[in-house]
Amino acid sequence: MSSSLAEYCADGPKLRRKAVALLSGGLDSTLAVKTVLEQGIDIMALNFFTPFCRCNRRSGCANEARRVANELKIPIKIMSLGEEYVEVVKNPKHGYGSNMNPCIDCRILMFRVAKRFMSDVGASFIVTGEVLGQRPMSQNLPAMKLVEYEAGLEGLVLRPLSAKLLSPTIPEKEGWISRERLYDVSGRSRKAQMSLADTLNMKDYPCPAGGCLLTDPQFAKRMRDLLEHTDPTINDIELLKVGRYFRLSPNCYAVVGRNERENQRLLQLARTHDLHFSVEEFMGPDMIVRGQSSDRIIELAAGIVARYSDAPKGSTVKVCYRSAQNPESRWIYAHPMTDEQLQPLRI
Repeated sequence: MSSSLAEYCADGPKLRRKAVALLSGGLDSTLAVKTVLEQGIDIMALNFFTPFCRCNRRSGCANEARRVANELKIPIKIMSLGEEYVEVVKNPKHGYGSNMNPCIDCRILMFRVAKRFMSDVGASFIVTGEVLGQRPMSQNLPAMKLVEYEAGLEGLVLRPLSAKLLSPTIPEKEGWISRERLYDVSGRSRKAQMSLADTLNMKDYPCPAGGCLLTDPQFAKRMRDLLEHTDPTINDIELLKVGRYFRLSPNCYAVVGRNERENQRLLQLARTHDLHFSVEEFMGPDMIVRGQSSDRIIELAAGIVARYSDAPKGSTVKVCYRSAQNPESRWIYAHPMTDEQLQPLRI
């Protein structure tokens, strides 16, 4: 725990209420925090990072959330949701959205974690930048009520941007927050938020933050395939984010890098039993094969990695393969696969 956070938790103004704000780093959550700060509430920002964030820990929404917290002079904690989040994705109680996105269960998990954190720092309620009607699955009125109920936060989630369209929360009823100084924003248009940013003298406000890979149709297809064939780990999910993905058998898949950065990432993610393939004598990608291998699997893999090398079509290519468990190189000669041969394997 940072010194500023430790000081915040241990002491702080005795007569001021504290709130935990879910700060993505985007415009909506930034406006929500600024609105509550202007009502004399102390804010502790909380930013969640999941295996399915489009950004990474050192850039993107987490970095933007830090920047916003610094500008608003509030402490922030970046919290990773790893295995706990993956379990939600595997079997969401409230189902998926249009792809593999379990938006309601995701929100419930985040609110439950925020509730625990709220207790840790002595806060009285939660603040979010949610806007009624902005997201079809998780930001409609029944979903908002369901999330609060299942997270054990009924009446304790303040949504400043849409508050006047929602029932009064405990912070409003108790007089900690003036309802008159909250807003009635709804829908997917961002014109109201941009106008409010001008009113609050926010000149350099952030763009919409983050993004979830589970809403991406191509990634969702890969994730669905992985869930159908195995019980995935965080490492498996990280591997899904890289390169071209091929299902070689029910128990085996391959990932081929598309550039030097992806090649390096594949090697970082490789596990002891994974097979690493590369082409000799021609420039080409790295490929990781994960799962139960066989002579047939090795032949398929060699043809795939040869296809993405600079070897001429129809040529015979020498392919090297090895694993961390058995680092001694082995060889196989293969013909580059045709696109027609690749198509049934590619996910």
